[in-house]
Parts: sequence; structure tokens; C-alpha cells
Amino acid sequence: MSFLRTYPRATARLRMAALVAVPVLAFSVACGGGDDSAGGATKDDAIADVPAAPAASTAKGGTEPSTRPTGRSAFYDAQMKFVQCMRAKGGYKDFPDPKLSGYLDWTKISEIGSQPGRNDGIKAGKNNVCVPEMQAAMSVEPERDQQKAYESMLAHAQCMRDNGVSKFTNPTMSGGNAVPGGDPNPGSPSIDPESPSYKQAREACKTKLLDIVDGMQ
Repeated sequence: MSFLRTYPRATARLRMAALVAVPVLAFSVACGGGDDSAGGATKDDAIADVPAAPAASTAKGGTEPSTRPTGRSAFYDAQMKFVQCMRAKGGYKDFPDPKLSGYLDWTKISEIGSQPGRNDGIKAGKNNVCVPEMQAAMSVEPERDQQKAYESMLAHAQCMRDNGVSKFTNPTMSGGNAVPGGDPNPGSPSIDPESPSYKQAREACKTKLLDIVDGMQ
């Protein structure tokens, strides 16, 4: 409640944040130099699902939320408040709606954070102004099925390696919680998420990640 360019470093920071957050409910708020030999991949930690159709004000970069889908959960509502904060106070007027599941759309968030000068604050707003809303959303996130989370991340890691990112590591289970894989050394990334080969692999494997782990690996 899980980041971009400054990218390799920001991606590593985001993935590290996801590792810390997993036992609590990793924030769904928050997926190579030339090839993966230059480095493996940190999660598109860049910084947890079809977004609701944006209202006219949102499409124009306004701060008003899109029309809320009927019958959404308390988690969706809380995430929507976080999104509103990111648009109104966080410095990201184009911050995307949550997915219908309530989880954030990390593909779109990563695209925003990858833009020059737009990484700082992508996780919780400029100066962390939206941390209260982020924490409120975390507090009502549905309990994660850790086995399903692990299996999803494992399939994604295998897919990344099959598509050329050979250093991409598998997730692990720790204390009953699924811990993301990715770069073997997130503190000093060896995978370059900006390389064409990494981006191609990421695109090819994006469907392997369930909403509950999107943005974590």
C-alpha cells in the first residue's frame, strides 16, 4: 500500500518496501542496461484491477475521483481516498483509479513514475502527504491468500527468466508470508528495469501476477 526512475534505485527501494510490508499486507500501494546481464530486475516496484472509467474531470487531469463502481468494497473506497489525495495533494493529478479489486494499477503508476522528475513522491505523495490515506487503505485490505500470492510470483519469476532476465530470483515463503523475488541484490541492483530486454519480459509476464501481488515483484 507496492515505485521508478531515478529507476533502478527507485525500483529497488520500492521492492525493499514491499518486502517489509508483506507481513503486514504489502501496500498494493506503489513491474535492463542493455540486457539482464547488466542487471536483473527489481520489482516494478516502480514505488498492493480494470480501472473504473474515469470521470470527465479526471480525464482532464482534475482531482475529482471517477464514478465509483457499484458494490465496491471498503478496501476499494479506502484506496479511492488515497488516489484522491495523490491527485489533490500528492502532486500526481493523473494518478490512476484503483482496479475493481481495490488494488492499485501498478502498470500505470510505474509509467507515471518513470517520467523525468516524477519518481519522487510516487509512493505516498510529495513529502509523504498521503501516508494517512495509505495506512487507512492497508488497514481494510482483505486478507491475502499467501499461497496464491507465492504461486503467482513464482510463475512470474519463471516467466521473467524464460524471457531473458536470467538473474530474476524466485519468491520465498517466510513465516507464512510470500516474499517477492526479483533482483538478487535489491540494495545494489544488478538488473536494469530500463533495458529493452527487461521491459519486453515485463510485458510478456505481466498477466502472471495477481492483483494482490501486482507491484510487489
